[in-house]
Amino acid sequence: MAHVRNKTQAQKHREPLPEHFGSIEEAAEFWDTHDSADYEASMRDVECEVDLKRRHYLISVDRDLYHKVQSIAHDKGVSTETLVNLWIQEKVS
Repeated sequence: MAHVRNKTQAQKHREPLPEHFGSIEEAAEFWDTHDSADYEASMRDVECEVDLKRRHYLISVDRDLYHKVQSIAHDKGVSTETLVNLWIQEKVS
């Protein structure tokens, strides 16, 4: 009959959870090879909000035109997306 370890024994032999990961890749590699259930005692609850209302639509834009708009947005200190949305809103109003 195979030797069966209880949960307490298994926890004693698990690799310690790193305090910090050096990169997303390092974290992904760790969790690809470890079971998060083994580290449940080290985890804490967090609250987060997700905005599911926001939608992104794909619109093809000429590359040169996009770069010009991107440059103007940069000069104005806003994102390209914000500037395009403002311009479209002005145009349709």
